[in-house]
Amino acid sequence: MQYVMSDLHGCYEEYMQALEEIDFGSDDILYVNGDVLDRGSEPIRILRDMMMRDNVYPILGNHEFMALQVLRKLGVEITDETIANLKEEDLESFRYWMNDGGETTVRQFCACSDEEREMILDYLEEFTLCEETEAGGRQYVIVHAGLEPFDPSREPQDYDLPECIFRSPDIEQMYYDDRIVVSGHTPTLAFPEPYKGKVIEKNNHVLIDCGCVFGGSLAVYCLDTGEVTYVPKAGKER
Repeated sequence: MQYVMSDLHGCYEEYMQALEEIDFGSDDILYVNGDVLDRGSEPIRILRDMMMRDNVYPILGNHEFMALQVLRKLGVEITDETIANLKEEDLESFRYWMNDGGETTVRQFCACSDEEREMILDYLEEFTLCEETEAGGRQYVIVHAGLEPFDPSREPQDYDLPECIFRSPDIEQMYYDDRIVVSGHTPTLAFPEPYKGKVIEKNNHVLIDCGCVFGGSLAVYCLDTGEVTYVPKAGKER
């Protein structure tokens, strides 16, 4: 089976529970559709698990992009001196990232050994902008935020980084008529009922960020069947 989850944001307990509930095995494939990092309590722990699994395919989110912008420029060894030597634009990126939940990632990253830090950075740089796959007789495009502004004459691989990780899709507009776009980035907690906190399937879009880190659920979407598994935020009743 092929599965997609998105916007884990450090929710390690829910991530592991989700893998258990779908009985994720070596013959399955999991696409992690961006924003593993930041906000929640254990982002690096999730990365460690993902790095050990060759059947997990990571896709770049805006939070991984922000982290890479800062961490590579700081260097593997983060000290007061390296921060002091940053250029103003680097400091602005650092401040923006911290204001968007980067503190937990930095703290856990700093606690890693030099060797592990380098491995983590190398792994983050392997994240792809989008993936295409076939499952259950359907064609899918998996991208963190959307393909915006959408142009039907462009293939998914023709979209650049900002168009894939920052701009949410317009689910009122049909994109491809022969492919389904699966994205996260925009928590469905922000949508009115009956969509609030649920996976939304509309106009060949599937929105799967159900806002786990904000008290919602971590959703796992099965590409083969369209079945959704919801793992509520730890401590929240089903």
